[in-house]
Amino acid sequence: MSRIGKEPVKVADGVQVSVQDGVVTAKGKLGELTCKLQPGISVEVKDGFVHVTRASDQRQIKAFHGLTRALIQNMVIGVSAGYAKHLDIEGVGFKFDLKGKQIALSIGYANPKLYNIPDGVTCTVGAGGLHLDISGISKELVGRVAADIRSFYPAEPYKGKGIRYTGEKIRRKEGKTVA
Repeated sequence: MSRIGKEPVKVADGVQVSVQDGVVTAKGKLGELTCKLQPGISVEVKDGFVHVTRASDQRQIKAFHGLTRALIQNMVIGVSAGYAKHLDIEGVGFKFDLKGKQIALSIGYANPKLYNIPDGVTCTVGAGGLHLDISGISKELVGRVAADIRSFYPAEPYKGKGIRYTGEKIRRKEGKTVA
């Protein structure tokens, strides 16, 4: 039995979880998320807990057992509290700029790089354009947006310039020495 899959998911206050036709739906104060169940995985909601079970011990079904439980857990947390990622930018002239549904990244190129913010995610720029907060109800979508923005200019190890997660430590390297 999967150690993750066998743990029941506690449904937070104000969240409703329902299962219909192989689709799990979680509704809360922040919105609604759905997840399609894989064949061989069944979900039951009772007494404020969500229980995930599998039909057999086939390798593929065993893999989806823990995954399904984790996805449901993320849905319950997302619709009740939401998720957030925080990015910092470091470098001379580097900054974030919010223009409607786009983020303009001034990262040392002739023109700013533009990133379109998808629906379901909100971004706010703070601290003089050096800090970006990304929030939403879908953990997957918030993480994907943060990773996409970071991929424009990841922090480099020599001067530390670039985009990094808040609190991320960059291992610094020593540059070439002149003899």
